[in-house]
Amino acid sequence: MKNINFFLLLLFLLPIFMETADAEEKTRVACVGNSITFGAGIKDKLKNSYPAVLGQLLGDKWDVRNFGVSARTLLKKGNYPYWNEQAFTDAKAFDPHIVLIKLGTNDTKPYNWKYRKEFKKDLIDLIESFENLPTRPKIYLCTPIFVSKTNGEITEEVLEKGVIPIIRKVAKEKNLDLIDLHDITAGRHELYCDGIHPNETGARFLAGHIYTVLTGKEPTTTIAPFPGRKSDWNGFDRYDFAFSGRQATVVVPHRARPDRAWIWRPAFFGHEPQVDLALLENGFHVAYFDVTHCYGSPTAVKQGFDFYNYLLETGSLSPTVTLEGLSRGGLYALNWASTYPDKVACIYVDAPVCNLQSWPGPKSELWQDFLNEWKLTTADGERFNENPIDRLAPLAKANIPVLSVCGEADDVVPYTENTRIAHRRYEVLGGNMRVILKPGVNHHPHSLKQPEPIVDFILQNQPAYRTKMHIHFRSDMMNARLKFARDKQATVAFLGGSITEMEGWRNRICESLKQRFPETRFTFIDAGIASTGSTPGAFRLHNDILSKGKVDLLFMEAAVNDDTNGFSPEEQIKGEEGIIRHALRNNPDMDIVMLHFIYDPFIRPLQEGQTPEVILNHEKVARHYGINSIDLAQEVAERMAAGEFDWQTFGGTHPAPFGHKIYAAAIDRLFDQAWNIPYTFADTVRPHMLPDKLDRNAYEKGHFVDLKTAQIDKDWTLSENWTPKTTASTRKGFVHVPMLHSSTPGAELKLTFTGSAVGIFCVAGPDAGIVEYKVDNGSYRQLDTYTEWSKYLYIPWVYMFEKNLSNGPHTLYLKISADKNNASTGTGCYIRNFVVNGPNDEIIQTGSPKR
Repeated sequence: MKNINFFLLLLFLLPIFMETADAEEKTRVACVGNSITFGAGIKDKLKNSYPAVLGQLLGDKWDVRNFGVSARTLLKKGNYPYWNEQAFTDAKAFDPHIVLIKLGTNDTKPYNWKYRKEFKKDLIDLIESFENLPTRPKIYLCTPIFVSKTNGEITEEVLEKGVIPIIRKVAKEKNLDLIDLHDITAGRHELYCDGIHPNETGARFLAGHIYTVLTGKEPTTTIAPFPGRKSDWNGFDRYDFAFSGRQATVVVPHRARPDRAWIWRPAFFGHEPQVDLALLENGFHVAYFDVTHCYGSPTAVKQGFDFYNYLLETGSLSPTVTLEGLSRGGLYALNWASTYPDKVACIYVDAPVCNLQSWPGPKSELWQDFLNEWKLTTADGERFNENPIDRLAPLAKANIPVLSVCGEADDVVPYTENTRIAHRRYEVLGGNMRVILKPGVNHHPHSLKQPEPIVDFILQNQPAYRTKMHIHFRSDMMNARLKFARDKQATVAFLGGSITEMEGWRNRICESLKQRFPETRFTFIDAGIASTGSTPGAFRLHNDILSKGKVDLLFMEAAVNDDTNGFSPEEQIKGEEGIIRHALRNNPDMDIVMLHFIYDPFIRPLQEGQTPEVILNHEKVARHYGINSIDLAQEVAERMAAGEFDWQTFGGTHPAPFGHKIYAAAIDRLFDQAWNIPYTFADTVRPHMLPDKLDRNAYEKGHFVDLKTAQIDKDWTLSENWTPKTTASTRKGFVHVPMLHSSTPGAELKLTFTGSAVGIFCVAGPDAGIVEYKVDNGSYRQLDTYTEWSKYLYIPWVYMFEKNLSNGPHTLYLKISADKNNASTGTGCYIRNFVVNGPNDEIIQTGSPKR
């Protein structure tokens, strides 16, 4: 990087020092041989050749290396002498404590065996070349395995009568231990893949026999799922091996996920491991392939593809991988993903290098390393255009979500020169990138101390997770996107009940939007009020949301309260349609998302394939107006039926944080789906069309009427700061507010209004009474305001007296009845607002939608 200090260098080298020290404490075993040792004919040689299996059986305190080379001879004058191979040099450089020599099979070929008289001398020379090493290793001579079927050149007769007697004689003369692999394989045709080379079963058989010779014990260890040396990593099994000459590591979860999900780091394994550890706990495999110093070059990318394929074949891992790139690892992760976008589930990068002109930069001493790795000239480097910021189109086309965590004060890989450019370009291309910007933080530390946002992003972007989402996509929400990205100032409102009001999905979506549009100044309006559904929502929309300014994106939910509060299908339509029409009359450019949450009575019908009536009614409105909707109730029911979690874990009607994550994940997926199209800042906002009404008296002009406009008698009191006289609970916004109330039977009031519907927004507590009402010249009717929740709570409730009046001037007459609900302690009526569906002089429209 621009300023590589000693600390960073030490941080990088420390794992290498630890690996070296760790390796020196182990018993090193060198397996010298031909194709049988190499593992020819075995699908996964790294894991299933007999040296690999032997290493697994011997365990952590041993380091077994395979130095076999196919077709090689012991004879120096053979057609392919082992003596000439790099493997021979590497085997000696390994400084083994034990050497297993298994050569001689290829020497039986006629054009090799003609030098039979030199076989003994060459074998002794080979033995002494190892005996003279500083470690003075113990040498084991292995007889070649039985030739079950000749290939026309290699023959059992020459092996049995020529090669093996010499090996036995040398072992005796040199006082070496002999491991007889010939006699134990004789006639065992099931151990071979072609009559000469062992199959996986044969390799395990050979490894087991050698293990017994070395240890005096019978093999009991099960075969490891991955090759290499097994060790412990933070309580998980870790396997280290070489792949394409590079360090490779796989860490295995205690219990793998059914989808075999995995995350892959291309650099800095083990640094800030909190995300990897959390994913291991969630059943992910963690993989590492060391391409730290490769600058995301095409050669390294191809090697990574081979590694990817190897893990799919060996570990049966998911074909879609999550990529994790810290610093220069981000460079590799993004380049690999842009080359193989169909192989990627999502990408998490951390202070990533996205622009090589920024890091290492032409003035850095590492610039020449970059040019060498990419095979570029200095002139090529000056016009280099294969940075991640230049190669984002394939990722956007594949709709791959990206999360970048960055330090705002990073002067090593500056945010403004890397992630900021990538984010802006990716967004315009139709990609979805979130940015978590850490204020005042430099390049280090990476990740987050509490990695939950990163882990949630990864878990919720696995293909298997998305299959149970029920998103009804009807609008690209481009108006909101343009407002967020171009104008960099926007308002998002949330209308609903207690599930919206509580800390949970709403807060997560606010954070998500700030991450998606990190330069935008958002105003968030929380208009969630417990116990309220679509009818209250329609009448309080202006007061609680629209009066606060122009809203660009509105979330609305009411299914649970519409159902539990007993609103009729007609009222459900009137309320939902009224909210949408009122919102779009106020601002035709507003984008709207409708949500359906779950509560206990919905679970069984949904799991039996029946959609609750209230959701069907709300969906009817969403379809009619082309509004995006998400059936979160269906999703949760399906996940519970599939055994992913139970109702208690979810948290019930008012979800636990776990449940709110599920709600937020589906909304985030809608963002990804809606905004996965290219656009430019020159694109224009498109006002939404308003179709004909579903219900001619939908509450599209719902509003509050000032309490002071009512004509009241002496038995009514208008309290400016009302509080209850009982110990019953209250809701936010319904205490310490103006309240018109009376508990005197016969108390009367009169309200003159213009519109098609009228009612009261009241609180119905322990003393809620029965009211009598009529409109105009009608007859009085009774309405009991006591609810099943009133005993303990002054619950907010809208009671509609008339819903389908002729649209014009009317008068409401209301009085308190002497009759009383047996469960109530009194005859009280507490009115916070009168509600009317009709013209409101206070409402100023900001535009008129087209028809």
